[in-house]
Amino acid sequence: MSTWGILGCGTIANEMAETFIKMGHEIYGVSNRTLEKAEKFAETYGVKHVFKTYEEMLADEKIDIIYIATPHSRHYENMKQAVKAGKHVLCEKAITVNAAQLEEVLKLAEKKHVVVREAMTISHMPLYKKLKERIKEGAIGKTKMVQVNFGSNKGYDSTNRFFALEAAGGALLDIGVYATSFARTFLSEIPNTILTTVEYLETGADEQSGIIMKNTKGEMVVMCLTLRAKQPKRGVVTGDKGYIEVYEYPRACKATITNTETGEVEIVEAGKTEDALKYEVEAMEAAVGGEYSDDNPEITRDTMKILTSVKTQWGMKYPFE
Repeated sequence: MSTWGILGCGTIANEMAETFIKMGHEIYGVSNRTLEKAEKFAETYGVKHVFKTYEEMLADEKIDIIYIATPHSRHYENMKQAVKAGKHVLCEKAITVNAAQLEEVLKLAEKKHVVVREAMTISHMPLYKKLKERIKEGAIGKTKMVQVNFGSNKGYDSTNRFFALEAAGGALLDIGVYATSFARTFLSEIPNTILTTVEYLETGADEQSGIIMKNTKGEMVVMCLTLRAKQPKRGVVTGDKGYIEVYEYPRACKATITNTETGEVEIVEAGKTEDALKYEVEAMEAAVGGEYSDDNPEITRDTMKILTSVKTQWGMKYPFE
């Protein structure tokens, strides 16, 4: 069993800590910008060591894997430090703010012989493996189009990181990473054509956008993202013989496949929504042990290339880029 250190004590870190406890995993150490918050986190989840600084945690040779749960504007620097220290990394999404940052981290990880993965539930939910198997078996025929939405309606606060440009806020990286990962999961290759339009917040971050993509196989994607208008988290994968429909797709355990020739509807179920983070932990530990192979690295890489292309078309840059 691997020894884990956690960086960051926000909402998702608390959720991950609860997952570790359910799995019977011990959390070896935690570090946070605010020491008091780290101490409270350690008390709540029985964490053995509270490190005053991130550097202090990275210097502990007993730690194998660092789980990074800081805001995504800090992921690049956090991952580089961990990889340079010889630690494996499971990093929350979006894994970086642009493709160049990710490539630099991955090259460094290859040099240091460590594993870097994105904590993207879509990569690990058992449902998606089963759906891809059904597609290979011809359940929807030839894949033609993916339609995917994600919309949140967060209380607007220009100082909140979700809306602040200096914190890489906006819909694209906060929620668009899920929609893009879903779409790329069902495409046979990365899109080479991307068309997009955007509406900005007064902070300069993106509030909502429409994105259309196509690859050389003629497979298309239509994506809608909103940060101040709720949408159903709905993904549809359409083929020439049927379509797959998935609701609440980030942690989905159920989908339907409709045969458009016969009208027959097949219900596909796999995994449990409440075990979403457990699947991430299991996949990460297996990858570190060299016993597991999936498409998480490829999906992560392509997703970041797509998001970077979209942002470049908009002409939007974060102040620290």
